[in-house]
Amino acid sequence: MGPERRVILGVDVGTTTVRAGAFALDGSARHVRTRTYPLLQPLPGWQVQDPDVLVAATLAAVSACVADTAGAEVVALAVSSPRHCVIGLDATLTPVTPLLTGADTRSAEVARDLRVSGQSRELHRVTGTPVHPGSPLCKLIWFARHEPYLCTATRWWIGLKDYLVHRLTGTLVTELSSASGTGMFDVHRRVWSAGVLDLVGVSGSQLPPVLPTTGVLRLSSAAGQGVGLPSGTPVVVGAADGPSRSLGMAAIDSTVAGLTLAATGALRTVVAAPLVDPSETFSCAALTEDAWVVGTTVNNGGNVVRWAGRALEPDVCPASDDQFSAPGLLALAERITPGSDGLVMLPQLRADRTPQGESGPPGAYLGLRSEHSRDHLVRAALEGVCLHLGDVRDRLAELTPISRVRLTGGAFRHPLWRAVMAAVLDCPTDVAGEDDDAALGAAALGLFAIGLAADLTEAVALLDPEIVHGEPVAVDPCLTTTYRGLRAKLPVLRTVVGRVGEILDEVAADPDVDRWVEAVPGAS
Repeated sequence: MGPERRVILGVDVGTTTVRAGAFALDGSARHVRTRTYPLLQPLPGWQVQDPDVLVAATLAAVSACVADTAGAEVVALAVSSPRHCVIGLDATLTPVTPLLTGADTRSAEVARDLRVSGQSRELHRVTGTPVHPGSPLCKLIWFARHEPYLCTATRWWIGLKDYLVHRLTGTLVTELSSASGTGMFDVHRRVWSAGVLDLVGVSGSQLPPVLPTTGVLRLSSAAGQGVGLPSGTPVVVGAADGPSRSLGMAAIDSTVAGLTLAATGALRTVVAAPLVDPSETFSCAALTEDAWVVGTTVNNGGNVVRWAGRALEPDVCPASDDQFSAPGLLALAERITPGSDGLVMLPQLRADRTPQGESGPPGAYLGLRSEHSRDHLVRAALEGVCLHLGDVRDRLAELTPISRVRLTGGAFRHPLWRAVMAAVLDCPTDVAGEDDDAALGAAALGLFAIGLAADLTEAVALLDPEIVHGEPVAVDPCLTTTYRGLRAKLPVLRTVVGRVGEILDEVAADPDVDRWVEAVPGAS
């Protein structure tokens, strides 16, 4: 059977959608199937899912993908998923908690306590993971404080991918990439940190064994029957979604950063060994033993422009439109002069998952005048997102050199997003990849793991020969000049708005107007 009749399956399990892709080994074709599942919010700040519903959706997507490639040999199945998820299991491996997603912020108080005590810096140094409410470390401390009886009943604490791999293979393990995102794993010694586990109140025996991301298990008979694959099909445990996405967009050279922008955004680059950021902004997670992905997620991405469209232009941004690249909405923004005629937006509608994000300035429009229209506000929102991502790139470049940026994600389908982002970055920029780049990355890592590619670059090039080249984005010098000037002003604007946000919080806590008039110079 020739390579055109051989495929590898890459499965990327996201927050609300699973993508299963079948990629031909000669790069000639791909078949992608998706399934969705609900994100539940039973209480403010809680963001959970039923792990068995998620597994059922994943198996359905894989089954549909296998049916699409009937007659082809499936050489392996490889998995990718988010890192910051937690499930508690009892001794029979039955869930005793829902799946707590990375967006679950119930442990915000725990994160604040660790920062106030000064412990967060040492925790980040050891684990490579900033202390934030999404971290499994904070979640488990929250359980110990608020659900001690549940903790007693919990035999295992595992992640989302660990549960899925167990359902596929019957083996309970984790892997280096997911472990390095828990906040409990020593990324330098490559073991669970005894000191951190003591702090959390969890024993090493409650956590799964850690395999390399290239570890290979075998599909169980029951799972094979459910998805239409032979028992014993190789299952590559794979990496977390961020590292998988970097591989899937071929952004794995040491001076290339991958920038993903959909509802949220992410910026990452690859280094040869764990790299810990002293500012506690960036996390570090494994792709393989000698390829580590340094970067961060930005919670304010295309969702900011979606908010602006729904709030300001509902007539041209109906609910059925693409949430971050609605053509009618962006066409209106294109009519506005770059720089939005002096209107600036700080896009922090949500706190980012970093200490700086949680204590940073609130979102704000600055410089608003009567001549500004709704279209100006939408354009300023888009520019604000790109300017913020440019600032993140600059901070990442202080840790490790970045000479080129590769763009991927739904927002960059639209030329306005591409043009503004490239002008803000002011460096060689190209567009690469599809929405299924994490699934492609999982498949490429799987191909390398089973020995059908000599290295990661060859693996991704075999599955998508065009991905390594990308489509260059032309940079408009006038745009670059405009945004360079705006970026120079942003630090001062953030400082001022940050102080305003602090005052508003203080006033909300103590609404004594007379006291605040006396306390603020010039207020009277």
